[in-house]
Amino acid sequence: MIRRMLNLSTPDTGALIQTSSGKRLRGSLAQQVGVLILSGELPEGHVFPGEVHYAAQLGISRSALREAFRVLAAKGLVDSRPKAGTRVSPKRQWSLLDPDLLAWQFESEPSEKFLKDLFELRMLVEPEAAALAAQRRDEQQVAAMHKALEDMARHTLATEAGRIADQQFHMVLLSATRNDAIVALASSIMAAIAWTTMYKQRHRALPRDPIPDHRAIFDAVAAADPLAARATMAELIRLALADTEISRHEK
Repeated sequence: MIRRMLNLSTPDTGALIQTSSGKRLRGSLAQQVGVLILSGELPEGHVFPGEVHYAAQLGISRSALREAFRVLAAKGLVDSRPKAGTRVSPKRQWSLLDPDLLAWQFESEPSEKFLKDLFELRMLVEPEAAALAAQRRDEQQVAAMHKALEDMARHTLATEAGRIADQQFHMVLLSATRNDAIVALASSIMAAIAWTTMYKQRHRALPRDPIPDHRAIFDAVAAADPLAARATMAELIRLALADTEISRHEK
């Protein structure tokens, strides 16, 4: 059954893992298996073959297999127990905000629910973070946000440099809240922003220039106006979700 589900090649061809549709997955074994779990091709409760047998199937060493399962277990995707073996954990245990898991979600087509959940989280966190940043930011942070904004405008979000500037803009804003719990979410929010931005440009250029939306947030934070900062951030996220939904239905 495992060979049918993973469509494994034989060990002498490198044991490349593919999806049931035949799409080859790249990257580490942990990433490849993680993508299959997140996409539902390996369902909750799925039991992997014994370590010796599975390593032989994949054409890898047992130590490499153990390391892959260790990575997946740390992210909540699998549970390994003596005598019981290794199985896919219930979804409620998955560390869905782990930056790697966010990236792996986009290795296959992310579900509509996943995208909506991600933007709902952003809507809960970032508008309030923007309001706090407007109250607590210092001049150095204002200058850093301004530079990131100018870099975004110069490079555009179609380039890696522009996307890095976008993440820097949001990172500085979150840091300006001076709230350690919010800052702890920064890596997840940065990953969400980066992957959804690239996702929106899969088939064509961004449908709308997002720079004016970012500039409105900057103006509100620089003016120490928490109400405007909250409202402009909420509008940015609302429009970003709309753009993502348009992209999702394009081929």
